[in-house]
Amino acid sequence: MKVTVVGSGVMGHGIAELAAIAGNQVWMNDVSIEILNQALEKIKWSLSKLKESGSLREDLQNILSRINLEVDQAKALKDADFVIEAVKEDLELKRKIFSNAERYASPNAVLATNTSSLPVSEIADGVRNKSRLVGIHFFNPPVLMPLVEIIKGVDTSEETVRSAINFARSLDKETIIVKDIPGFFVNRVLLRIMEGACYILERGKASVEEIDSSAIEDLGFPMGVFILADYTGLDIGYSVWKAVSSRGFKMFQCSSMERLVNQGKLGVKSGSGYYSYPAPGKFIRPNLPKTTKKLGLYLIAPAVNEIANLLSENVINKEDAEKGCVLGLGLPKGVLTYADELGIDLIVNALEEMKSNTNMDHFEPSDVLKTMLRENELGKKTGKGFFNYGTEERTFTTITIRVDPPIGWIILNRPSRYNAINSVMIKEISKGLDDLEENEKVRVVVLTGQGKTFSAGADVVEFNSLTPMKAMLASKKFHEVFMKIQFLTKPVIAAINGLALGGGLELALACDIRIASSTAEVGQPEINLGLIPGGGATQRLSRITGGRGLEIILTGRRINADEALQFGIVDKVVKPESLEDEVKKLAESVAEKSPLALASAKLAYRIGQETNIWAGTSYESSLFGLLFSTKDFEEGVRAFVERRKPKFKGE
Repeated sequence: MKVTVVGSGVMGHGIAELAAIAGNQVWMNDVSIEILNQALEKIKWSLSKLKESGSLREDLQNILSRINLEVDQAKALKDADFVIEAVKEDLELKRKIFSNAERYASPNAVLATNTSSLPVSEIADGVRNKSRLVGIHFFNPPVLMPLVEIIKGVDTSEETVRSAINFARSLDKETIIVKDIPGFFVNRVLLRIMEGACYILERGKASVEEIDSSAIEDLGFPMGVFILADYTGLDIGYSVWKAVSSRGFKMFQCSSMERLVNQGKLGVKSGSGYYSYPAPGKFIRPNLPKTTKKLGLYLIAPAVNEIANLLSENVINKEDAEKGCVLGLGLPKGVLTYADELGIDLIVNALEEMKSNTNMDHFEPSDVLKTMLRENELGKKTGKGFFNYGTEERTFTTITIRVDPPIGWIILNRPSRYNAINSVMIKEISKGLDDLEENEKVRVVVLTGQGKTFSAGADVVEFNSLTPMKAMLASKKFHEVFMKIQFLTKPVIAAINGLALGGGLELALACDIRIASSTAEVGQPEINLGLIPGGGATQRLSRITGGRGLEIILTGRRINADEALQFGIVDKVVKPESLEDEVKKLAESVAEKSPLALASAKLAYRIGQETNIWAGTSYESSLFGLLFSTKDFEEGVRAFVERRKPKFKGE
């Protein structure tokens, strides 16, 4: 197929490179041969890097032989099967190009514009047969970014849309379909996130650094909002904002950005913007201070409202919206998922506050959000929001099992007995572990206690019926279950929400990670009864604390959470009200990784603790090599090359 790319800038030569890699004959057109040669050199450099990374199998010269440089636009367009315009955002220039394309290209050629902000339907005014013109919006850099927005103009035919989708997929790209509105989808959402950041800044709620720090820490963004604006160019963001605003897109005015652009402070390219950089074009990530301010709600609320309105207007569907956020913006999850996690009620409250403080009607919560609020569809906390979460909960005699994908919870549920562990609970924990290990929806298991106590230890009431032999067997039952936790193929986190004494602490010690409330107390008080720990503390405490744990066993004293952190008994201490959120955040972060790699890493680590370094490293090497045969490894490498988050399936 002959593909003609008009414009050889960053986007143009990237698209040309992709088309050539896919096996097409590519004609790249620009105003001078010098510009075209510069573009070709950049393509050569990019291809060499792809070859080095192992993601390119064909010989470079074969690919380059399919790229033709042509200054004469008529010759470049002659008999083309697919035309892509990638010039600057100049409406009349684009119309002229497509008028020429309609004249010289194949009668059935698809005419595609890579515009990022101008309506496709306005560009189509330059051609007679408007059904042939479609938006095919690549993201920068096209070779690495995995997403393409397909924009259907008012007159674009379904056949043209299908052809555009097939073309993008032939380049190994994911696609989303968007109706023709100013800014399309991805840029509109990005503008709304920027709007939230500007609102926080200009209302004096936080500094630039605090906002960016919160975006990274609170929402898990790969880059702060203002750092990203600097990186991509403040003039670019400003021009997109002006272009869509002139077509009816209402937005809180970002005075700080406008002021910086007028001063020539355009971000990395000029050496300064919201931050200062070593030299023009030299990016070094700014050092951000830690912040206790939770600003994520204000950053995300305008974007949630925007998407909710787009859904109601059938501009995009939910699945494509989430895909656009992850693959187009590089967010760790879709904006609608953020909304469900934060809570629809809190999103609505934030929007109403923003409307009240600015008197701007576009902050009015959408009818979609109001309906969800009215019907108690508040997100994960109610089991339904933009998505159904299928939260499953089963109550046993002594525990509750809750599946809240990707987390499986085992909740010790004897609060009137301080969640003391008896023989029934041991059996139920064992059964719960088996069920959660086999559940494909669960990638991380969390153990915690109902009420204000993790577990006060073994149920002393049962001691009265134990003979020495039965006591030994009961101890072995504890060991069996705690060993099952230690070697479970899924990571296990202990959320210590109060007292963890005796067998309760031993249960936590068997887990892989322990996070404690600042009000928690832990200890091994068995010595006070004339006993020693019977659930593994004499072994695990010595391994975890490097021998320092003996004092805790010999004295039987309780220690607070901060001292437990110093001993290494817990890995992190958090405020009581933040415990569940912190545990969820950690569990979800771990759950994003390959289940096969997680199981292998945990097993190698645990075996290494119990054997010599020669046997341990040999075992590690075997697992390391085995993982090379998995689809997860292939996905991880592909995602790394494409600079996106991988989607692991455990295959």
